[in-house]
Amino acid sequence: MSYDSTLKYLVEQYPQAFTRWLWNQEPPEDIEILNTELSTEPIRADALFFVRVADAILHLEFQTLPQSEPPLPLRMLDYWVRLYRQYRCKIEQVIIFLKPSRLAGVFVNQFTEPNLSFHYRVIRIWECDPQPLLTTPGLLPLAVLAQAEVPETLLSQVAARIDMIEDTQQQRNLSACVQLLAGVKFDEQLIQAYFREDMMQESVVYQRIIRQGLEQGLEQGLKQGLEQGLKQGLKQGLEQGLEQGLEQGLEQGKHNELNLIIRLLNRRLGQLNPQLQHQIEQLSFSQLEDLGEALLDFETEVDLTNWLNQFRDR
Repeated sequence: MSYDSTLKYLVEQYPQAFTRWLWNQEPPEDIEILNTELSTEPIRADALFFVRVADAILHLEFQTLPQSEPPLPLRMLDYWVRLYRQYRCKIEQVIIFLKPSRLAGVFVNQFTEPNLSFHYRVIRIWECDPQPLLTTPGLLPLAVLAQAEVPETLLSQVAARIDMIEDTQQQRNLSACVQLLAGVKFDEQLIQAYFREDMMQESVVYQRIIRQGLEQGLEQGLKQGLEQGLKQGLKQGLEQGLEQGLEQGLEQGKHNELNLIIRLLNRRLGQLNPQLQHQIEQLSFSQLEDLGEALLDFETEVDLTNWLNQFRDR
């Protein structure tokens, strides 16, 4: 999830940078980001944006590994047909593989059948020259995955470029993207040696991932609860089963959110003492949601204690 969110953020924020890199020409200013849900049976592409002046669509797919169902070549053909049916213009399709691999799938750039030959571009980022990526802020997160004789040296170069960004919010957001994508190639300790963790936590990318995690935890909890409730309803009556399913779903959703918040607090403040953890476990679902937002501002355990005391004193 974090890779998808990171890369979609980069494409949405820096479409000119991706267009300049992949088409090797100066893009227009008015690039329109397209809805990534394609008609007929809905499917989603990782990134679509429309270059209005060139009357063309640049379709990007980011993959860590080539395994896919349906297979990637067939998926790309399916995307092309749906896009062309809807927009009737030139379509440039690019798959960017992020994780070094010798699997045959990362070298395939076509789909062929009798009377059909369909091609698209494939970029294996670990084979790319890092210099064009290092010169553009929006491509710095991909630069850490590029070709390098000494990967750690490349990581330090990216960190230095990030430090040179004057806009504080842009610096935080790109630092977070770099740290998240660097996890494909580097271990956590090395990444933390070059980048400040607090910059990632203060970025909109990190906060978006946290929100998605909380939403998915609640959705999964509700789904599991409803499924279990429906099964019980076959024996005990549909009405009773649905009621139990909703209750268990809400409980599971709260449990998932509680676990995520405890992990975030342990990472930000260090291992929590049992008394504070017990207080957190007593919070309601809405209070846990509030804590999920508030913890981004905590610097010490005292901040957490003060925040919890506001409920105890009521």
